[in-house]
Amino acid sequence: MSDPQPDPAVRQHVLEHRQALVDALLEWLRIPSISADPDHADDVSRSADWFVQRLLAAGFPEVEVWSTPGLPTVYAEWPSDDPDAPTVVVYGHHDVQPVDPIELWDSAPFEPFVRATAYGEELVGRGAIDDKGQMVYHLFGLAAHLAATGRTSPAVTLKVIVEGEEESGSTHFRQLLLDNRERLRCDVVVVSDSGVYDRSTISVVTGMRGMIECQLDLRGPAGDVHSGSFGGAIPNPATVAARLVAALHDADHRVTLPGYYDGVVPLTDRERELIAALPFDESRWLEGARSSGTDGEAGYSTLERVWARPTAEVNGIWGGYTGPGGKTIVPSEAHVKLSFRLVAGQRNEDVMTAMEAWLDDRRADGAVPAGIDVTATFPRIGVRPCLTPLDHPALQSVTRAMARAFETEVLYTREGGSGPEADLADVLEAPVVFLGVGLPDDRIHAPNEKADIEFLLKGAEAVAYLWDDLATTWER
Repeated sequence: MSDPQPDPAVRQHVLEHRQALVDALLEWLRIPSISADPDHADDVSRSADWFVQRLLAAGFPEVEVWSTPGLPTVYAEWPSDDPDAPTVVVYGHHDVQPVDPIELWDSAPFEPFVRATAYGEELVGRGAIDDKGQMVYHLFGLAAHLAATGRTSPAVTLKVIVEGEEESGSTHFRQLLLDNRERLRCDVVVVSDSGVYDRSTISVVTGMRGMIECQLDLRGPAGDVHSGSFGGAIPNPATVAARLVAALHDADHRVTLPGYYDGVVPLTDRERELIAALPFDESRWLEGARSSGTDGEAGYSTLERVWARPTAEVNGIWGGYTGPGGKTIVPSEAHVKLSFRLVAGQRNEDVMTAMEAWLDDRRADGAVPAGIDVTATFPRIGVRPCLTPLDHPALQSVTRAMARAFETEVLYTREGGSGPEADLADVLEAPVVFLGVGLPDDRIHAPNEKADIEFLLKGAEAVAYLWDDLATTWER
């Protein structure tokens, strides 16, 4: 890629509207749109209404609130005057995480404020970067795009969908997409709910892992029994649970479910080179993990493990007596909570089938003896993984837009977390790309969440470049 060159007209427009962006975000952040708390349902609705008004003020001719059995989603559409222009769906969310523990906040979470830092200024408040700040800069980026080009409509047909339940699992989002599939038809989906590698290493996310949760319930005797009278002569559910947990991985830390790795899209040599090129400080990373050492699947680096390899984690294991002192029993039951992070090429449904087959194998090899009943339940289908190839034209457009805004080379990362992006890709049958400017120290989901104002402005600038780039390079 040639040296990225910013557009002076775009940059000037963004900088001239810096205070307007900050003021708008401060206003929105005062609405405590916590989707996980039913007591804040009205606030989530108020948040949706606020964004509706901002979209109308930005010029969108079509803006609606889409109701769900849960909380509202905002939809907006602005057709391009060019009938051959590509259609882009911009996804984000306007709900926020709970604020607990409240005592760790330096200020009231929904009384946002701006403060000076060694790098400039940052805006502190719940939702500042996740995700209200990133939705606000889309509005200002669009305004800069229109002002710099003299257009009366975007260079691409824009459709915006901003949901109100992302922070509580996007429970109704897939069905909402299915119900509105035709209206949401598009060529590409742009997600702005992500970040860059660090302040000096600008990057674009290319994929996210999926996730599915499972609970194993083990039942033995009809009630707790005396371990002196029956221990050693009947099977113990807690012991069997420990055996199952131990059998979940082999000596190389690979998950032992049959067929678990079938279809997994491997890292290419180029992807591994790009990951290795990142300035990864493992000791510092371990500080964030509150751990003294790394561990995981043999043959892969730490970043490769958390970004591009599937996992199985034991989230909890319990059973029997756990109170003070002792209680000499064979417990009647034990339980294990598991979560599986999935990568491109894996299907959530296949994991459910593989778990049942794995349990059958454990019954056959005696790890689950007669007298122990084990059931596996999956509370929901979970979220699917998504991945955009490095050479995809839409990803290259995002890369060029970010490079122009930040005036630097752009690298690539993935995210180990999970979201509704795969539903967007599956239902809309369109590639998903990420344009996000969050920083690792923005404390998303934690007390004192913040957004770097300069990075929000760079996000707006990148948005302005992206619509032009997609319009001129996209081939239908």
